Formats: sequence, structure tokens, C-alpha cells
Amino acid sequence: MKKSESQIKLIPLEDNDRDQFIKDNQYAFLYGATQEFGMRDDHFEEDGEIISRKTIEQSLDRKNSQPYRIVLDGKKVGGVVLNIDRENQRGELELLFVSPDVHSMGIGYATWCKVEKMYREIKVWETFTPYFEKRNIHFYVNRCGFHIVEFYNSYHKDNNEKADGDDNNVDDFDGMFRFEKVMDR
Repeated sequence: MKKSESQIKLIPLEDNDRDQFIKDNQYAFLYGATQEFGMRDDHFEEDGEIISRKTIEQSLDRKNSQPYRIVLDGKKVGGVVLNIDRENQRGELELLFVSPDVHSMGIGYATWCKVEKMYREIKVWETFTPYFEKRNIHFYVNRCGFHIVEFYNSYHKDNNEKADGDDNNVDDFDGMFRFEKVMDR
């Protein structure tokens, strides 16, 4: 049964839930990759994880980060991390995950609809996903109305990605799609 936006609650992430939020995020991403590739996958960032703890922590700790738990019927079923730049009316969907136990119930889409209404001042949304995440690509393009605007690879590197003084390099985005959604308001 598909869930509606009114059934979903976005609750600001509490400090005492941060560690579990990270673990739940890693589990959801790992599940998606192993569904696609099995355990032979070579897309791991660290310690058998598709998305590293460090990557998630960087998203949570950014200056304009807005992390939320997705709650359905009183149960935590996922999370979302947004980076909101009100001055430039731009938002980045840094992370969105739904527990595999409740996939295909419309929770991700209902969450995104709720985000758009919460942040009506945002004119352009941006997000990224790796080329192998077919489920994500379908979701962003066919369900949420994003458009693919770039594909980072060995022929087209993101020379702007020297993120926040960490040790990331331009290869971190190799194989990533960049999506944008311009709001029609």
C-alpha cells in the first residue's frame, strides 16, 4: 500500500540517534548495492560499506545541514539530509534512504513531496547518485522530476569538488550522476 505525504513525519535528527541514523543509512545503501551486484561488488568506500561513516558524518556536519528522520506510524523508517542555502535559494538533497523493510511503499516519494513543501523558497534542488543505482536514478528522474545534468567520469571530472577542507579528491565523484530540479512556482 502506497503511503501518502500526510502519513510521513520528518523529525529533526536528535544527537542521541545520530549513530543509529548512520548505521541505518549504511544498511540501506549496502542493501541496494548487493541487490544489484551481489557480494562481488567493488563499489565499497570502506570496511564493506557502500557509503562510509565519514561521508555520512560530513553530510550531517555541513554548515547548512538539515537532517531528519523519516517516521511512519511512530517507527523510524529512514532519513534525509538536506543542505539548504536560503540566500541563493538552492538546496541539495545530500542523503535520502528508506529501510529496505519498507521499500516500494511510496515512502521515499512521500518524503520528497514533504521536503518540497517544507522548503518552498528553494528554486533549484540538486542531488547525486552513482551510475549503478538504477533504483535511485528511476526515482529521481521518473518520480521526483529531476533531470540528469552531468555525469562525472574519467573524461569529465568535477574540478570544483575539493569539499570542505577534507581529503576528498576529484576521483570521489567518478561514476556519479548530478541531478537538478528547477521548481516551477
